Amino acid sequence: MKPFFNRVAMIGVGLIGGSLARGLKKHGLCNTITGYARSVQELEKAVELGVIDDYASSVKDTVKNADLIILAIPMSAFESVFNEMSASIGSETLITDVGSAKASVIEAAKKAFGKLPSGLVPGHPIAGTEKSGVEASFDGLFENRRVILTPTENSSENAVEQVRQMWQQVGAEVVLMTADHHDQVLAATSHLPHVLAFSLVETLGKMHESSEIFRYAAGGFRDFTRIASSDPTMWRDICLHNKSAILSVLKKYERHLKTLELAIEAQDEQAINDIFVRAKAARDENVVD
Repeated sequence: MKPFFNRVAMIGVGLIGGSLARGLKKHGLCNTITGYARSVQELEKAVELGVIDDYASSVKDTVKNADLIILAIPMSAFESVFNEMSASIGSETLITDVGSAKASVIEAAKKAFGKLPSGLVPGHPIAGTEKSGVEASFDGLFENRRVILTPTENSSENAVEQVRQMWQQVGAEVVLMTADHHDQVLAATSHLPHVLAFSLVETLGKMHESSEIFRYAAGGFRDFTRIASSDPTMWRDICLHNKSAILSVLKKYERHLKTLELAIEAQDEQAINDIFVRAKAARDENVVD
């Protein structure tokens, strides 16, 4: 039996929040979605597009009487939003989020609530595009995508099951893991590639021949650097809120890159070839396009 929510509070109505709101409506999972965002223009656009039904002028008013609260906000905003909602939620209220770093979300909740609510089930959909804003949202964003839930020690079984079913109903495959493990995995598979893409484009943009470099860039360059068009503020916050895991994997990457650099400098064709062969095999065996 699919979950059903009378009133959903959507804090943040950009690409992810807007797409989830569209999915909830498409699959008949709720009666009303009330939105909140810092930009009134974004909220008005969300209502105009049918993404949300109405909006409130404060977090407190948005979450009042909500069955389900979804936070689709920058990582730096979690503690303040949790503080604003802390006096307005019931003991049975479900709370989940779409943040890319989970340990910091849980820590922010501890600071704001004192004790972690039993209805809090942190989550992270492994989905998105390089575009942002409510106009970029669409109801099929999560179909056949993975969503990771990282329940806390206080999350009730009922809360976990309801949040799991919600994501499944909008087409996602749901997996559970600890917050720390999530942060380590995502640092390697998502956060590091974004850091590298931003860094590469920044490096090439500072070269004297940058206009010519970009003009003659082939498909591989465009594919790899596409994610450097993602929201800089969001990725700044992710770097700051998953600092330890990102630095760990970044240092490993730097060591491997140095090995390749030395092999090229020494014209060691066997070493270069071995690195590329191992990389190709790992990619071909483990990544499904």
